[in-house]
Amino acid sequence: MSVEHHLAASAERADYLVELSNVVRDTSSVGGLGPRSLRRLGLVLRALMELTGDPDVSVYLVADTSLLGGHREFADQAEVRRLRGWVADGLVEEVDDADERVLDLARMTSLPVITGDRYVDHRPEHPWIQGNTWQFLRPEARPDGSVALLAMDMGVRSAAEISRRMELSALKKQGLLGPSRTPLAEVIMRTWRCPELRCTLYDIHKGGRILLPRMRRGVPTCELHGTPLVGEGPRLGTTQLKAVINGTCVARYTLDEGSEAHVGRLPGQVGIALHSLLPPQVAQQVSRRHVTVSARSGAVLIRDISTYGTRVRRARRQGAFGPWEKLPPQTDRPFRPGDEAELSSGVVLTRSGRRFPAELADAWRTEAARTPVSPTAAAPTRRA
Repeated sequence: MSVEHHLAASAERADYLVELSNVVRDTSSVGGLGPRSLRRLGLVLRALMELTGDPDVSVYLVADTSLLGGHREFADQAEVRRLRGWVADGLVEEVDDADERVLDLARMTSLPVITGDRYVDHRPEHPWIQGNTWQFLRPEARPDGSVALLAMDMGVRSAAEISRRMELSALKKQGLLGPSRTPLAEVIMRTWRCPELRCTLYDIHKGGRILLPRMRRGVPTCELHGTPLVGEGPRLGTTQLKAVINGTCVARYTLDEGSEAHVGRLPGQVGIALHSLLPPQVAQQVSRRHVTVSARSGAVLIRDISTYGTRVRRARRQGAFGPWEKLPPQTDRPFRPGDEAELSSGVVLTRSGRRFPAELADAWRTEAARTPVSPTAAAPTRRA
């Protein structure tokens, strides 16, 4: 089979879109070929001809620039030369972010996409992915070594899940994920400063939007100047709160570690005032100081201090929630990412799924501690 026969020079001429980087590196569904292999594309094309019954079915390939950037991971360097030829001939669209380009093309053309990615972190910009059951196909290996293409139910992910995945993607781009895709806590939980005196990208005393460092050869490095950063001590955690009115997020607020905020109609200078966001008849049902939210030792707590009462519900997996429950007055209760507190009908305060640096690293360490160790894992070596 000639692979080139099935490659379209534009999405408009193709029957399917293929996220090539994902397919070439998909060792989970098509193993035994090394970290990267074009043979996986050949198996996918055979599966596609079988699925469609069309021997001339065509695909449009989109790849990250990092695919060829990691050319040493191809077991057969002839495949690298072949792939470079496809790029030069316009048979592969090479971009910095293949995910975003594939989704843009899928939205514009309605073409089916072959990939193993569920694009959780791209759903705010592409809400049409939520609940999609027909437009995405994933390769799956059969016992005989061939491949089948199976429709993926993309499901509906909660705002908390989406935001956590976005956080993970941001850390990946900065090189801040270690083994098993866990954040580098020793870097994330510290503040940094660029030795260039006029640079304010990382300095909490000078800058507004503080960036996380980029890791280069294991060293935290300034994104702009390329110089090693200087450690400045621990980074305090920050929590994001969202005001949601009738299902629409109308405002976002931040709460620093060790601080407390009153939320209500007009809670005072140090609080979060909702009065300007609410219709008059709704504002009357929200107390001046309705709830208190505090951040202590990496945990966020909520307390009802209102006249009218507050209901809460807990976020669960796959976008589901637990039942509404009355929040006991004058009692601190955990307020986790995705949880919702209803101050009045249609007036909801929720915790963003985006967990800022210190809390993010703490959460990953907690998850790692819960993961059982394989009985076949080697025992740690003791040092004298």
